[in-house]
Amino acid sequence: MPRAADLGVTIGLLPPGRTNSVLDVEGVGLGHATVVRDEPDPPEGRGTARTGVTVLVGADDAFDRPLPAGGAVLNGAGECTGFISAAEWGSLETPVFLTSTLQLGRVYDAACELMLDREPRVAEDFIIPVVAECDDSFLNDARRMQVQRDDVENAWAQALASRGADRPPAEGSVGAGTGMSCLGFKGGIGTASRVTPDGHTVGVLLMTNYGERARLTVDGVPVGRLLGAGAAEGRSEPVGGPAGPEVAGSCIGVVVTDAAVDGAGCARLARRVGLGLARTGSVAHHGSGEIFLACSTGLRMDRDGRVEGRAEVSGRALDPLFAAVVEASEEAALNSMLMSRTMTGRSGNAREGLDPDVVMRLLREHGR
Repeated sequence: MPRAADLGVTIGLLPPGRTNSVLDVEGVGLGHATVVRDEPDPPEGRGTARTGVTVLVGADDAFDRPLPAGGAVLNGAGECTGFISAAEWGSLETPVFLTSTLQLGRVYDAACELMLDREPRVAEDFIIPVVAECDDSFLNDARRMQVQRDDVENAWAQALASRGADRPPAEGSVGAGTGMSCLGFKGGIGTASRVTPDGHTVGVLLMTNYGERARLTVDGVPVGRLLGAGAAEGRSEPVGGPAGPEVAGSCIGVVVTDAAVDGAGCARLARRVGLGLARTGSVAHHGSGEIFLACSTGLRMDRDGRVEGRAEVSGRALDPLFAAVVEASEEAALNSMLMSRTMTGRSGNAREGLDPDVVMRLLREHGR
């Protein structure tokens, strides 16, 4: 499946990094464990699973040397453990774990156990892993506990192994994005990066599960409206069949930069993810949970909160980073859809993949 850049779609003004993903920030890794099964309902089987776990590692030694971090909430109908302490202290000391809503507890428990295995001192201090969720119950049988500790461990191991890769990570219907929907199409995991004129790299990771099909916008072109009638009522009939039920949605966004930005600056970076989503058609519905977190690998702290060095990027110097976050977020959202095929899940529910050929035709017709 093609990414947006593979189709020649250019979002914004800044150039992408080497892989156009969060992996372009040195030391960052991304891994997935995808849970797909079609079994009878219990007790004969485990039901229909379209879910998983995604793990982003900002730095392997984050427990000893936390990363400056900050967050922002565009609409709060969602959950992210560890978000309050990260905002209070301005730091991040665990990987970021993504999963589906009703699997959050399982992933949190597994993350705690794995942290205790890796860092025995956690038992003498404490740890609050960052675990964020979106609701995949349209395609996934959320009544069943589908995720196991091994899934969390395998995704984490894959994230560590991916650091320094020369190609983008898997996107679309993988890991935590397996059962997600975006703007009436199949959504999931998407990522992109940008390099500022000063040479700083900004990577964005999204788990997309938001929006109405009629509002889908690609590089400024109202693709959702052009796909069919009914846009005035907030619904459309796309090429190839009916859209199915729209989703109120949610989106988890994680920003990582190698610029030396403190916790307050990271919170400002995180807030800009919402602008990128708006460019694709998000209006942050009442029932959606748009929760964003940003961290910096270019400035480190110790366990007592003392900063190693000092913040070099603040005030107006953040402007290029703001632009990078917005552009990378917009492209990451498009990648999450373009990299996802049509998927059928529980009860025969189906979510159509966004057809890249149709998208390219519409973009050409509008001078892109």
